[in-house]
Amino acid sequence: MELVSVASPLVWAAFLVFVLVMLALDLGVFHKQAHEVSFKEAATWSCVWISLALVFNGVIWTQFGSKLATEFLTGYLIEKTLSIDNIFVFVVIFGSLKVPAIHQHRVLFWGILGALVMRAAMIFAGVSMLERFHWLIYVFGAFLILTGIKLLWEKDGAKDPEKGLFLRTARKLIPSTPNYDGERFFSKVNGKWLATPLFMSLLLVEVTDVVFALDSIPAIFAVTRDPFIVFTSNIFAILGLRSLFFLLAGVMDRFAYLKVGLAGVLVFVGLKMALVDFIKVPAALSLLVIALILGSSIGVSLWVSRKPKEQGLV
Repeated sequence: MELVSVASPLVWAAFLVFVLVMLALDLGVFHKQAHEVSFKEAATWSCVWISLALVFNGVIWTQFGSKLATEFLTGYLIEKTLSIDNIFVFVVIFGSLKVPAIHQHRVLFWGILGALVMRAAMIFAGVSMLERFHWLIYVFGAFLILTGIKLLWEKDGAKDPEKGLFLRTARKLIPSTPNYDGERFFSKVNGKWLATPLFMSLLLVEVTDVVFALDSIPAIFAVTRDPFIVFTSNIFAILGLRSLFFLLAGVMDRFAYLKVGLAGVLVFVGLKMALVDFIKVPAALSLLVIALILGSSIGVSLWVSRKPKEQGLV
């Protein structure tokens, strides 16, 4: 079945060229020399990626209308927020494998590059399946509702990847060394190429993204079915994930109630999908509800995290 998209093949090609150019500038110019990413640099790049997403949203508004622009912005907000869960896990991965701060950007760069390819495949497969089998919308909706409820009951903290089945299996299948070799993913030891812990951390980053994409991609299907809007909103959010990681990694403990907000978003979009044939929720209303849920959870988190400090000053 042919997938219908608002964008022409030329627009698709232009967007892909833009992504490749930005990635080339990122790694080949701004991060040509390995260095530890500072808070200021992370904040600057976060502003750059968010600004580019908003400019692109403006282009969609002028070229395709307000409805699709609202759908893009809603999808971007959903993906951007749900990707914060990735950051929790990335912190654990880098800490467990003792990845030097100077090489963490390299791992995230290649990890996110792989994520772009895998997410594209998952998006097109998902859109195609929904076009063929409408009843899957109810399955996706129920899955998101259950995921949101489960998120509320999960204990804080991610499991140590060193004790996980995936990493143990990977080390059995891929000859590896426990020693780092600078920024290399593979090192030659006694004439044999062995994977370094940096490569193992890259594998874990890739697997983490696939797992979280199982939540975020169906969530965006609740907003729009247009492959171009789903793809571009996803990609813009993912492109800014590295800078967001370096911006928030040290202050994640201040967002204690963010998980409640994420769970609320998942339940809301799950209900929206499950009831799509009975209740039509306008894109603008969806954006407003999601923004209120996330804004409230972030606001409460910051307010609660400040209280001990304020009490200590009394």
